[in-house]
Order: sequence, then C-alpha cells, then structure tokens
Amino acid sequence: MSINALGRTEHGIGLSTGISVHWAWLAGGFVMAFALPFLLADVLAIDRDAFYGILAVATLALFLAWARSTGYELGRAVRRRWVLALGLGVATASLLAVIVVRTEDATVHPDGVELVGAVLWRGVVYGATDGLLLSVYPILVVFAAFAGSRLNDRLAGKVVIGAMALIASLAMTAIYHTGYSDFRSTKVVQPLQGDAVWSVPTLVTLNPVGAPLAHVGLHVSAVLHSYETDTFLPPHE
Repeated sequence: MSINALGRTEHGIGLSTGISVHWAWLAGGFVMAFALPFLLADVLAIDRDAFYGILAVATLALFLAWARSTGYELGRAVRRRWVLALGLGVATASLLAVIVVRTEDATVHPDGVELVGAVLWRGVVYGATDGLLLSVYPILVVFAAFAGSRLNDRLAGKVVIGAMALIASLAMTAIYHTGYSDFRSTKVVQPLQGDAVWSVPTLVTLNPVGAPLAHVGLHVSAVLHSYETDTFLPPHE
C-alpha cells in the first residue's frame, strides 16, 4: 500500500499521521469511556435518560474530532462494503435479540407513546452510541494507525491488526462497563462476550455502520422484552 504526497492511503482509510497520534486518541477514548459512567451515573446518579444524551453527544464528538484531526475519510468508510456491513449488522442484531429473549426474564414495560420514546431513545440512540463507542471507534482507530504500515500489506498482517483491533474493542467495553458500580465484578464478562459478537460487522468490513446497527438490535430487544433488566441498559438502579 503506497502513500501519496498528502499522506493518504490508496484505499482512503485515513491519513498516515503516525501510530502514536492514533494511540493517543484511543487512550483518550478509554478515559472518556470510564469517566462518563463513573462520574455521571455512579457518583452523581443523574437521570438515566439524561445520561444517555450526554454520552451520545460526547461519543459522537470524540469520533468526529478524531476523524477530522487525522484526516480519516468517514464518507468513504461508510460506503466501504456497505451491503455486507448492513447484512452482517442485521444478522448480528437478530442474533443478539435472540440472546436477550433467551437469557433475560420478560418484564413489564410502558405502553403507548412512552414505549415508543423508550425504543427510540434507549434502544436506537443509546444502542447506536454504545456501538460507536465500544466497537467502531477502537476498531477504526487501530486500523487507521496501521493504514500506511508494511503490516497492512499482507493478509497475515491484516489478521494481526484485526486481532489488535478486537482487543482494543474488548478493552473499551471492559473500561466502559466498570464505570458502572454493578459491573465491577464477574458480571463484566457478559458485555465482553457480547462485544465479540456485536463487533463483527465493523471488524470484517471496516464500515462504521454495522456494529451500531447490531447494538441497536440488542437494546431495542432489551427495551421490549426486559425493560427492567439488570444486565442490559445500564445504569441500573
């Protein structure tokens, strides 16, 4: 893979701005992922839906700031293998929905407009936010860090990068969930297992759409089936 005078890779994945720059952004993401749930949900115990809004804005701002500062081409990334990304996203969302139904007891949930609002806010918005923060951001940052390296020239090297990206996603998931008091236990294993599933669409395609779509399926299923869940939709009362 060659890099032109502007430093852009042939595939348009992003700018070769130096591995250290991307690692710095990843580290900043780790800090934010822990600090927001710890300070807002655990220490201050603000309203759950207000927390989701702050998390969504902060996550989107982090992702866009990284893309802008490093020259990552988001438009091109969204078009990258988009059919496969959508297909994998829908398939993974369906699998996660089945997991929710089979592992969680059904609970009562609100009706009417309140239920629609919960599906849109806690299911779609919060689900997409989690997918972006826990999977898309760490995976794309790691691949962008190695976009202009020799390691990315061979299939074996791409597999190594993919393994590193998955590890980064698992680390983000662990750090984020330990921001919530009830996940500072063996309970954190559950979202780590889920991460290995919902990260697949973006890990395989490097398209930022797949993982959020899969995560939306998880959250919408939790809202509809287990509204009072103590596993999904943290923070839990």
